[in-house]
Amino acid sequence: MKLTLIGIGTGNPDHLTLEAVRAINAQDLILIPRKGEGKADLAELRHEICAEVLTNSETKIVEFDLPVRDEATLDYRKRVDDWHDAIAQVWAQTIAAHPGAERAALLVWGDPSLYDSTLRIASRLNPQPQMQVIAGITSLQALTAAHAIPINEIGAPFVVTTGRRLRDEGWPAGVDTAAIMLDGACAFQDLPGDQFYIWWGGYVGMREQIICAGPLHEVCDKIIRMRADARAAHGWIMDIYVLRKLSD
Repeated sequence: MKLTLIGIGTGNPDHLTLEAVRAINAQDLILIPRKGEGKADLAELRHEICAEVLTNSETKIVEFDLPVRDEATLDYRKRVDDWHDAIAQVWAQTIAAHPGAERAALLVWGDPSLYDSTLRIASRLNPQPQMQVIAGITSLQALTAAHAIPINEIGAPFVVTTGRRLRDEGWPAGVDTAAIMLDGACAFQDLPGDQFYIWWGGYVGMREQIICAGPLHEVCDKIIRMRADARAAHGWIMDIYVLRKLSD
């Protein structure tokens, strides 16, 4: 079995590379996860991408139900490890239900290498399949494009981290710029707002895209409202932001 992880950008079919289009059409199976009614749009977007570019009539599109992560266990790492084990088992069962298939693929939001666990889950499959990874446009690239900004100052480093770490550990040491992903609690609101500039975006690169930028103390409440309204309207939200320290 050859398993291909195809980066599909942020839900916009225009984000697909030619390599990704060729890879989609080379598959026997394309696996699409169902994440429940509240996130049905995520499966539908994958179907829309396939409808846009899939010309191989032999390729089967197969849906599977994504296991639900146990939030009762206090140890975060154990919760994630158990969840990944369960997902790998479902992948294996779904692929095994199609014994003639030799090539299967998963369509991965953004890129499989940036804050995505698909590669880690694939490493749990036994036996290990032959792996191929197709790079995709990340939400970070889509965000900086939407705001028409460079991510870093000249010759300066930046950090890509999570909302959880920003909340628990504060501003990362040694940098003036940080890109924050996976922040469901708007951790930026705990920073001194007059010391930072923020570029925020939800659904970046998609037709639902919303963006906001400005000094953090001026736009903090607006971003929180925009995020809450969008989540209520769609049942889910993917957002990302860049923070930069203001000069003294």
